[in-house]
Amino acid sequence: MKSKIILEDIKIYAFHGVLPEEALIGNNYIINAELHADLEKASKSDNLDDTVNYAEVNEIIHQEMVIRSELLEHVIGRIINKIENQFPQITFIKIKLTKTVPPMPGEMKGVSVEFEKEINS
Repeated sequence: MKSKIILEDIKIYAFHGVLPEEALIGNNYIINAELHADLEKASKSDNLDDTVNYAEVNEIIHQEMVIRSELLEHVIGRIINKIENQFPQITFIKIKLTKTVPPMPGEMKGVSVEFEKEINS
């Protein structure tokens, strides 16, 4: 059975970016996370210990977003590493991080960076 946990459109205000004003002003970010794991046992047991606790995943994302980085790639790398270390049952992680108002000319919904990682269990 293929199973996924998806956290959608987590909105966080943070201070990432290369430009000095980004460290002062900050920006709105949207994070999406997709995690694959075998959750069949949880579907039968109704026990939180048999699944990936998505509240804890959400907490990891919030903790890592507080730590300022110049690059979104660096933020995503930290999020993936921490999730992978805390939840060894995960076999695949996809994180998409969007800066909603990048300091660039032109109207847009934002700029996103997305990483996908297959994890050998």
